[in-house]
Amino acid sequence: AVGLTPEMLPMIVSVCLSRGALLMSRRKVIVKRLNAIQNLGAMDVLCTDKTGTLTEGRIVLEQHLDVRGHDSERVLHYGYLNSYHHTGLKNLLDEAILDHEELEERLKAKEKYRKIDEIPFDFVRRRMSVIVEDESGTNTLICKGAVEEVLGLCHTADIDGTITALTAEDIAAGQTIVHRLNAQGFRVIALAYKEMPGAPDEPVYAVKDEAELTLLGFLAFLDPPKATAGEALTLLNGRQVAVKVLTGDNEIITRYICQQVGMPGERLLLGAAIEGMSEAALAEAAETTSIFAKLAPAHKERIIHALQSQGHVVGFLGDGINDAPALKAADVGISVNSAVDIAKESSDIILLETSLLVLEKGVVEGRRVFGNVIKYIRMAASSSFGNMFSVVGASAFLPFLPMLPIQVMLNNLLYDLSQT
Repeated sequence: AVGLTPEMLPMIVSVCLSRGALLMSRRKVIVKRLNAIQNLGAMDVLCTDKTGTLTEGRIVLEQHLDVRGHDSERVLHYGYLNSYHHTGLKNLLDEAILDHEELEERLKAKEKYRKIDEIPFDFVRRRMSVIVEDESGTNTLICKGAVEEVLGLCHTADIDGTITALTAEDIAAGQTIVHRLNAQGFRVIALAYKEMPGAPDEPVYAVKDEAELTLLGFLAFLDPPKATAGEALTLLNGRQVAVKVLTGDNEIITRYICQQVGMPGERLLLGAAIEGMSEAALAEAAETTSIFAKLAPAHKERIIHALQSQGHVVGFLGDGINDAPALKAADVGISVNSAVDIAKESSDIILLETSLLVLEKGVVEGRRVFGNVIKYIRMAASSSFGNMFSVVGASAFLPFLPMLPIQVMLNNLLYDLSQT
């Protein structure tokens, strides 16, 4: 009879972890898998998306500009038609566009425009298109997405209702507008269209039809930095948890947001550079880089594995479809209650508030629980060793049992009660 039996250890550990999960729930941290508490406590690198953690997550459509950078209602109208008619998962940008409910009455998006087809968004193309038919029977393909991707498909530009060839000067002017907005913290997407004659056989459109588009303008969204983000980063750094930002946004707006919350933005690595890096080179770069931008989902997963190969215990905080691979790859996947279903299913821990402050409290509680488990193991092992050593040692000199089995068990029971 010993204090630390194989049967008792899992029970005590499970009790400690269960009690820790209960305490963490009071701190608005829900634990889906008990063993994740240990990983949360041991975590020394936290990788996080930018939207909703460093920023408020309240995206507002602030500007709708034409190719020359002037306000354009037509850009807003086409953007609304695209977001209104596409049936995929509407993201925060779509919701910000659809907040302009007054357009529904003016445009009559459902009555005057019949949806013909759509080309869904994916993280390689970084754009999506909707094809609608107006009352005249004309089919209009409306494409919105990342500025670089959409610009690469445009051959003409719509300037004040006049279609002209898209020149190198027009592209440079558009990029200047986008860079200026990014530098002010705006997230910008481009909008383009193509008009085609309708067909009676309900044509089916594909990615190849996203070609020879006409650039219409830009939509600029504002998602301000979160007031508590700087404090949370300081607290996490104080807990020896390094924070790294992994985002699909471009480098300009990412660097701006990070500087606003006090993260150094000198070292920044883009997804395009990661494509050509070996695993060893990426592991070395990930060790010294804090900001990663223009990432695809596969890039995030590779960065997680690269950090793990360096001996780090890595946590990942994400809430989107594109975050699912990284959530599964991380030692502890963390999501939020407002995340998409696949992100919550892939995570080990769910935060009831989208805040790094809540996560920092969870880290502290996780370390306390893990510390209690380790202390119990050490105390029980030393107690058992003392009992066994004293009985075996005394038995070598005494002609009788120094302690009866019932006495050994009583001793261990009292010791376990005191530890509990």
